[in-house]
Amino acid sequence: MTFAIAAAGTGGHVYPALSLAAALEELGVAKEEILFLGGDRLEAQAVPEAGYPFQGFELARLRRSLTVKNLAIPWVVRHTSREMATHLWRSGTKVVVGMGGYVTVPASMAARRAGIPFFLQEQNATPGLASRFAARRALATFLGLPGRAERLPRSKVIGNPLRPAIATLDRAGLRNDAHRRYGLSGRKVLGILGGSLGARVLNDAAEALVAGSGADAVIHLTGPKAYSDMARLAGASKVPWVCRPFEADMEFFYAATDLIVCRAGAMTVSELAATGTPSVLVPLERVGQQWNARSIAETGGAVIVEQSDAGELSAVTRRLLADDAGLGRMGADARRAGRPGAAMVIARQLMEAAGA
Repeated sequence: MTFAIAAAGTGGHVYPALSLAAALEELGVAKEEILFLGGDRLEAQAVPEAGYPFQGFELARLRRSLTVKNLAIPWVVRHTSREMATHLWRSGTKVVVGMGGYVTVPASMAARRAGIPFFLQEQNATPGLASRFAARRALATFLGLPGRAERLPRSKVIGNPLRPAIATLDRAGLRNDAHRRYGLSGRKVLGILGGSLGARVLNDAAEALVAGSGADAVIHLTGPKAYSDMARLAGASKVPWVCRPFEADMEFFYAATDLIVCRAGAMTVSELAATGTPSVLVPLERVGQQWNARSIAETGGAVIVEQSDAGELSAVTRRLLADDAGLGRMGADARRAGRPGAAMVIARQLMEAAGA
């Protein structure tokens, strides 16, 4: 192995890691030379499916509630870092990059133990505890969004790694295929997106939003848990309302929609900017998404609605969808916040560090 990528937990960490791996491949690195380090969640399925070597480890994440389980974290982290270091040394890894989240802490410690260069990629405008710890050990920290993360040492805002299909989206060229994919023919299509796991506040607001938004049709990515309930509501709706639990090929979702109501996860915000998609953002504030939202709202590409004001979503979307020129301006303004070439920038620096 030459490159190791530590990514675990949700799609917000795993999918940019896969985009980075694809960029390394584009530069001539073979799949078998890219090792993924993770745990037993999404990465344990998504990475092998993508064809990359994967090594799982015991991981511990900090729980926000008071619990004795947090007391075991230091022991688990030290134990896992030793196991990772041994695996990195035996596999001949020359460079390690952590993609944020709890796997990054033992990965940064393992890289130091093994004497291997370590880099960090932080997706969010506000860094988490793991990234704040790992940044001290990183030769460089690649930031996805401007904001508080810029205080991390040796950091630079370059954007988040995106799949080429998103980074180079031709909305007009894909629009008809996207509408056929969802069985739609409406002129104004509203998207509702809560991330790979869905968002309860958006699902709870969906029925009123669909009825009052003024959209000709709605595409709703519900998350797996809420899909059945949302699909039943959609079946009784007067407005064409297409529900999917998840969309693996998000380029079709962006191409099909004229306006999206969504959370403000870092990858969602980066994809909105890259694709020039107008949006209404409802940040999950307890994880700092309001700072992600500001990075695109300040350009004029998005409108922010606080979660406590979710009842206003219908009125906001109705006003935006009724203004064709305004939507066009929002899309152009969203693109001004985009940095679609980040995956290749990071890949090239990793290649240099590895001497490849």
